[in-house]
Amino acid sequence: MVVQAYILIQTDVGKAAEVAREIAQVKGVTLAEDVTGPYDVIVRAEAKNVDELGKLVVSKVQNLDGITRTLTCPVVHI
Repeated sequence: MVVQAYILIQTDVGKAAEVAREIAQVKGVTLAEDVTGPYDVIVRAEAKNVDELGKLVVSKVQNLDGITRTLTCPVVHI
């Protein structure tokens, strides 16, 4: 079963579009868009389990230049 999540990202000023472009290339990311509001980029990601999702966020997403904060919101399936 695949685990899906939205990752809400805050970036340095003026970096949202660049971060969205870079993060869209990360394996496991299915969508990355720069938006307005309290978050600058919203990402849809998937992984084979919660542990892999955590590794994706910590080792790949949070290491990109320009990212200041992330909030991961796993999708709940009923």
